[in-house]
Amino acid sequence: MAEDTNAGKTNTKQPITAETDQRKAWPIADEALSQQLLDLVQSATHYRQLKKGANETTKTLNRGTSELVILAADTTPLPIILHLPLLCEDKNVPYVYVPSKLALGRATGVSRPVIATSITTNEASDLMPQIRAIKVQVERLMI
Repeated sequence: MAEDTNAGKTNTKQPITAETDQRKAWPIADEALSQQLLDLVQSATHYRQLKKGANETTKTLNRGTSELVILAADTTPLPIILHLPLLCEDKNVPYVYVPSKLALGRATGVSRPVIATSITTNEASDLMPQIRAIKVQVERLMI
């Protein structure tokens, strides 16, 4: 007869819920910083300095052209973007979560929710002072 190897053991794994996923999304921007980030995303869209989506964000990180990565905290399931913070830390690129993927999608000018965006490098851009200022604020969140 086959024995039950799980007999007498309790299942300690908790089901993955939106609340447990939210705890993995760190650092989350407060409301004021979120608004500044979304305004920067909108401006970067006009300057063609924005990549939308997890795949394009990964490409910019690997190529070394990313200045700042903005992720959506309400992504379901969250593990589909959890490789990005690790990649950001490897490449020394600051990253931050905003509360809403819908708001991030609207700021990028897309009619669908967006779970990840990357603001790319262009030293000649008028946006560089604004990008540097927000990078400093994001880096303070990570401390």
